[in-house]
Amino acid sequence: MDLMQILTIAIVVLFFAILVLVCIYWQMSIKSKKNKETKEDTTKVKNNKTTSSGSGYTKLSIFDFMEFDKIEDNMIVQNNGARYLMGIECEGINYDLMSEVEKVSVEQGFIQFLNTLRHPIQIYTQTRTINISSSIENYNKKINDIRDELEKNRNQYNKMLQIGGYDKRDLDEIRLEIARQQNLYDYGKDIVANIETMSLNKNVLRKHYYIIIPYYTSELGNNFLDEEEKRNMVFSELYTRAQSIVRTLFACSMKCRVMDSNDLAELLYVAYNRDESETYGIDKALRAGYGEVYSTAPDVLDKKMQAINKEIEEKALELARAKVDEVKSEKERVVEKKEQSFDELVQELATLIIKENRNYVGKDVAKEAIKRIKDDNTKEEEVEEDVKEEKKTRVRRTKKNA
Repeated sequence: MDLMQILTIAIVVLFFAILVLVCIYWQMSIKSKKNKETKEDTTKVKNNKTTSSGSGYTKLSIFDFMEFDKIEDNMIVQNNGARYLMGIECEGINYDLMSEVEKVSVEQGFIQFLNTLRHPIQIYTQTRTINISSSIENYNKKINDIRDELEKNRNQYNKMLQIGGYDKRDLDEIRLEIARQQNLYDYGKDIVANIETMSLNKNVLRKHYYIIIPYYTSELGNNFLDEEEKRNMVFSELYTRAQSIVRTLFACSMKCRVMDSNDLAELLYVAYNRDESETYGIDKALRAGYGEVYSTAPDVLDKKMQAINKEIEEKALELARAKVDEVKSEKERVVEKKEQSFDELVQELATLIIKENRNYVGKDVAKEAIKRIKDDNTKEEEVEEDVKEEKKTRVRRTKKNA
């Protein structure tokens, strides 16, 4: 009985132990499943975010990539106006070709520059391929001006020779001027050809050195300023710092200048478009409208309204022209009718005048005058009928002879 009890107890304990292990395994499997579902959901959310940001270029994603908001008042604006940058362009010096005294002077000047710094700066070096397309365009423009002037003087000289009578001294002066311009034109063409040959070499590089000065609006410490006042104070502070750096670097024999907005735009354009900037400079890009964020085409309704207004104007002009021509034609017909009945109108008016003045001229005289006017009218009508009849007779004879 003791052995059976021990076995029974052992079996019961083993059963409970197995039951506990099954419960633990079940709980652990549920937790692992939940964690797996959570990871899958997180992955889906990330993928959705990546897809949504990759499928469309939003304003926020582009500005995050560009790392600046805009260029304003010779400053680069970052972080929605929380940080401003101003740039200084410096010309490099050939330190190796200097004498020992000059080298020591440059080193002392640079030490003084470092000791006077009270704010952070960033030194940026940009390597650019020398682009001389603008120089070639300027040379070609000047050469074309010389060519036009040369042709003008040649034509004037030829006219003077044809007309004759000019002094030999004047002819010699024009001839010398033509020879001078011809030599200048040939020399300019050779220069342009050499420059174009040099521009084919893409290995001609030049380094540009910049000092970038940052400023945070939080340094102002006054939260009661509006945006314009903050921008003015930031500009004043940055410009003061930039001028201080320019003066201290002048002791190092370095020529520096504060960059304006166009210089900053060119700096960023070359930084983000290194390949394109070698053949397509910032000046051409701005003229082509690359600075526009979107194309501003006119609204469809505005275009339709303009077309309707134009059609109304054309119809109105056409109607006005037609009515003017109609009135002109009516007046012309009246004038023509009056011309045809000129004699009749004269006789009628003369008869009326006689009748109105019969008391002054006498009734018998008035009656005789009116009678003669009528007789003259009858004679004229008879003459006109004879002329018409004669014309008809001539026409008949002409037809018979034909």
